[in-house]
Amino acid sequence: MTGWPNSGADRPISATGGRLAANIMHFGRVLRAAGLPVGPGRVIEAIRAVETVGLARRDDFYWALHAALINRRDQRDLFDQAFHLFWRNPRIMERMMAMMLPEFRGATEENAPELNRRVAEAMQQGADSKTPHERQDEMVVDTTMTWSNREVLQTMDFDKMSNAELAEAKRALRRLRLPIQLVPTRRFRPDPHGPRADMRATLRAALRGGADIIDLKRRRRRTRPPPLVALCDISGSMGRYSRMLLHFLHAVTNDRDRVFTFLFGTRLTHITRHLRRRDVDEALDRVADVVEDWSGGTRIGHCIDEFNRRWSRRVLAQGAIVLLISDGLDRDAGDGLAQAMERLHKSCRRLIWLNPLLRFEGFEPKSLGIKAILPHVDDFRTVHNLESLSQLAAALERPGARREEAASSWTGGIKEAV
Repeated sequence: MTGWPNSGADRPISATGGRLAANIMHFGRVLRAAGLPVGPGRVIEAIRAVETVGLARRDDFYWALHAALINRRDQRDLFDQAFHLFWRNPRIMERMMAMMLPEFRGATEENAPELNRRVAEAMQQGADSKTPHERQDEMVVDTTMTWSNREVLQTMDFDKMSNAELAEAKRALRRLRLPIQLVPTRRFRPDPHGPRADMRATLRAALRGGADIIDLKRRRRRTRPPPLVALCDISGSMGRYSRMLLHFLHAVTNDRDRVFTFLFGTRLTHITRHLRRRDVDEALDRVADVVEDWSGGTRIGHCIDEFNRRWSRRVLAQGAIVLLISDGLDRDAGDGLAQAMERLHKSCRRLIWLNPLLRFEGFEPKSLGIKAILPHVDDFRTVHNLESLSQLAAALERPGARREEAASSWTGGIKEAV
């Protein structure tokens, strides 16, 4: 990898002996290792873009690569850090090297932008030329200077995890369970200490025995877990969170019965039967094949309305619990969303909204989509790390508040409710 070319150079890439083209190819590999969808086609487009704008100005070079390799707003920060690391920004290189030392935050570093760990990890791949014994010694020193990995993972944001931490978090999600409280059904079962007398069973026992004294048979209602319905947003703003939560929903689907999962972006997709496959990789591959609107826009009102019309009577029977996983950012500016959410709210026992934006301390519901959803939910929680999912499991184990009490908690105004 060579440094930044001479600022006065205005030569085509072919005149550089192929070094710059090779570096652009390696830069694309770094972005792909960091988690961006950069394939050979985009690398070729990047080379052509640089040939078009030339190498006279660094800004032109930056934006040529940006236009060819980036297509979503949430990828900009990662691209910016990777660009300055790869094309030799000394300050960020110093910060990357400092990650291997014990961390001491000073007052001057509080407002510094955080270095994405996936970028540093991708930059380090293939650049380690040390012997296995030297690498083993570094690993020993690293483990003695850090906190417990498990404790850190519990509170770390999914979007800030490295590739190794994401793999560990996925294994933890597979072990997570949802102990949902049992609800009574319309059917009864025999119980000698039950609260109700079973007259039919009592008369049958009397006819068989013919005794002068008739023992009174008793019964109580059967209980079973309510259905669990997950509506998960897979738009571009929810990308990494929705992918992690799919591992969680796969574990829940294979742990209990009557779990139904739907994905939505610009359209609604039912993926329950694909998640029932035991192997999580095979299940997610099937999901990727059937879902056509990954990382696109979001039409929450349209998708919720389609769910109400096509699926609510099939999956919301017997007091289902609904998990709405979305950031509430709607491309249609909340058009028809309030009516769709009102109907969904009335069709289920409990509606829980899981929003990763709630993790921010200064979060305010200014989006029209968020304002349309809030009055029709029973619980509003964040979902951005393993700890938030554990808190969700604990909340589902407890009986929920009465619908009237939950609704009254939002009457003080949307901002105060948050």
